[in-house]
Amino acid sequence: MNIKSLLLGSAAALIAVSGARAADAVVVAEPEPAEYVKICDVYGAGYFYIPGTETCLRIGGYVRYDIGLGDVGSFDGAKTEDQRSGKDQSTWFKNTRFTLKTWTGQETELGTLKTYTETRINFGNHNNYSSDNYAENKGITLNFAWIQLGGLRVGKDESAFNTFIGYAGNVINDTLVPYGGFDTNVVQYYFDAGNGLSAVVSLEEGSGSASASHGIYQASNSGNDSIDSYVPDVVGGVKYTQGWGAISGVAAYDSTWDEYAGKVRLDVNATSELSLFIIGGWGSDKNIDRNFYKQWGGHWAVWGGGTYKFNEKTSFNLQASVDGDKNYGVAANIAYDVVPGLTVTAEVDYAHDGKFGDVDDRNWTNADKKNSVGGILRFQRSF
Repeated sequence: MNIKSLLLGSAAALIAVSGARAADAVVVAEPEPAEYVKICDVYGAGYFYIPGTETCLRIGGYVRYDIGLGDVGSFDGAKTEDQRSGKDQSTWFKNTRFTLKTWTGQETELGTLKTYTETRINFGNHNNYSSDNYAENKGITLNFAWIQLGGLRVGKDESAFNTFIGYAGNVINDTLVPYGGFDTNVVQYYFDAGNGLSAVVSLEEGSGSASASHGIYQASNSGNDSIDSYVPDVVGGVKYTQGWGAISGVAAYDSTWDEYAGKVRLDVNATSELSLFIIGGWGSDKNIDRNFYKQWGGHWAVWGGGTYKFNEKTSFNLQASVDGDKNYGVAANIAYDVVPGLTVTAEVDYAHDGKFGDVDDRNWTNADKKNSVGGILRFQRSF
């Protein structure tokens, strides 16, 4: 084989190989799909991992629209002035609310690290004695913002005097007879002993005014109920929970006024459809009639009621309450889940002012009559 033949053969081979490769399809490796959101099922539904961290986050909230008539809200109803005659008259109670909630959770060597926040934005009319009952943005409120590591919780919360044993029924106006103050800064410790037994100790600050703001209306009490020294308000509670229900109790010391209050509660799951509760409260009044914890009239008060589920979508809720000043109230509603996440509630409320007309009357309803009746229709989309 001479040099010429060798060169011609090599060129032919190169051309053949090049042609074969050109005929093959070009294959480009696909990148690995990036998992931007990873589900976290450790703390329940709705949580996901914040990318690049071990923290689980859940975002939720609700949009709510309330329509009321009669003596609702402040239990003087919604008042306005006739724009033509100037006559004082009643009108609709209206309020729209957007609430944003966040939860976080992360496991650490010291236990679960959790946070919870709840921020509310309201738009509605003022529903007070003012003749200008106009609707407007009513501001933003920070209702919850706390940090919890293991059993230790610090931050903005509602008083353990209410949250530990539970609210007084599944009604909108659950504070017809108030059962304690709500908004406060706290340093709390929760202890779970197992077998259904738990306890709490809470050091609290109180608030600027003794306001029961859990229901529709804003009950008020003259004076400042925030602590006025280095001595905090103190709340302690114990609870025993089983399949049949629960029994619980809380005791509170108001350091500002040197007053005491306590409540005991019994919950019973009578059937799969019917649940019942009763709460009894007692408080001292040696220095002030109503303090941050004992906001009911007189020494004692009782709240009772329950929920009956007609089916998966419809429930009936009832609460009745009375205190030592012969104030009493009844709230009843029907709640209907139109579709998952959308609930419509229709409620009727009745309140009786046991000291109406007294010179020293400090009734929490601000009612302008002895007996007040009102109704409210609520639409709420929760997510």
